[in-house]
Amino acid sequence: MSRFGSIADTPATFALTGARLIDPSSGTDVIGDLAVLNGRIAESTELPPDVSRVDATGLIATPGLCDLHAHLREPGMEGAETIATGTRAAAHGGYTTVCAMPNTDPPLDEQARVAWVLERARDAACRVRVVAAATRGREGERATEIGELARMGIAGVSDDGQAVASGRVARGLLAYLGPLGLPLIEHAEDPGLANGTVMRAGPIATRLGLAGWPPSAERTIVERDIALAEETGGWIHFTHLSTAAAIEAVRRAKARGVRVTCDVTPHHLALTDAWVAGDRGFAWEEPAGVAAEPFGTTVAPRRAYDSACRVNPPLASRADALALLAGLADGTIDAMATDHAPHPPERKEVEFAAAAPGMIGLETALSLGLAAVAAGCLGMLRLLEAMATTPARLIGEERSLRPGSTADLVVFDARATWRVEAAGLASASVNTPLLGMELPGVVRLTVASGRITYADGLDTIN
Repeated sequence: MSRFGSIADTPATFALTGARLIDPSSGTDVIGDLAVLNGRIAESTELPPDVSRVDATGLIATPGLCDLHAHLREPGMEGAETIATGTRAAAHGGYTTVCAMPNTDPPLDEQARVAWVLERARDAACRVRVVAAATRGREGERATEIGELARMGIAGVSDDGQAVASGRVARGLLAYLGPLGLPLIEHAEDPGLANGTVMRAGPIATRLGLAGWPPSAERTIVERDIALAEETGGWIHFTHLSTAAAIEAVRRAKARGVRVTCDVTPHHLALTDAWVAGDRGFAWEEPAGVAAEPFGTTVAPRRAYDSACRVNPPLASRADALALLAGLADGTIDAMATDHAPHPPERKEVEFAAAAPGMIGLETALSLGLAAVAAGCLGMLRLLEAMATTPARLIGEERSLRPGSTADLVVFDARATWRVEAAGLASASVNTPLLGMELPGVVRLTVASGRITYADGLDTIN
């Protein structure tokens, strides 16, 4: 039976025996025992004789996952998600930290609102870091009180949901943020090219009669902001990149020493624009049906125009998805972030073009990553680096299995599978096209800040 806990609970003490210990911070991948004493990683010899011991043979233990981009919807959108339900979804997915994005209602553009979120998260099922709004009201004109917000421990600033439209404003933000060591987290999308579009431009959009979003909408903002970061010395972080052209621009900028980082979502790696037409093959699988013959008959007509597949940026072409996988594998893409975007039924169970963009992802991200590993697209160590240690480092947190470290870890069974069902999700929303699918990877234990925040089948741990 699964159970949830909170980061305000009593620190845990237990031992895992025979686990596969993978620690990207040290590059280790060994079979061994893991001891936790009063919420900290310890040597096995330090544990009391009556400690709870669990046979973890066949399980993987690794530092807790860190999500750079999640929508917890509070304040103002509690019908879709709350901090309580969102962090439980995170713990269920193996996350010990999530970064809450600022496009709430009202937006997180002032100290009192950020403080309210942090207070609500004091006893949540994982740590919550806040990404504050870059501009007042997310209107792209006047910068927020970034210095004051920085003293509250924000992870960065963003007008997520849209780019900072003005190059002048974006330049000023980067110049100000640079000395603070904080990133401008940019949703790279040129509104002049993207307005009115609903899915990725290409033959499948043409076949479906839907307005196509061109890859240039992303590339133009990426290239603009790279130039501004290079000029100011500021740190630009591009979130949920989705095109090969944007990744190539980042790759070239990194080679020049520009302070640029980026993340990609699991759904842009694994799903493609063919899903909008009813296809359900992953990007790394041999194309069939719509993916192979985009002007032909849909594979499953009843699944075409599934509004759960409407996201922003739109699901990528297969060529772009494979380029994203390659960019994640070679380190050009720093991290995998979920862009967990819950919506209530009334905003998704409508015509495709009228649906709110976004899908939930905290509970399925690890599974999609493990599917990519099983397909040979990623190594296990690189996947966990991109989901745990690198994103944590980018927001100033540490992740390690070294003795003395705070116990911040996830234990999962990579060989087990689970069916994505609404009743089994901890999120308050169920807007994902993965419902009904069998996915690899079952999280058995999540420990955040030394506290057990999720346990499934490891009932002897207390």
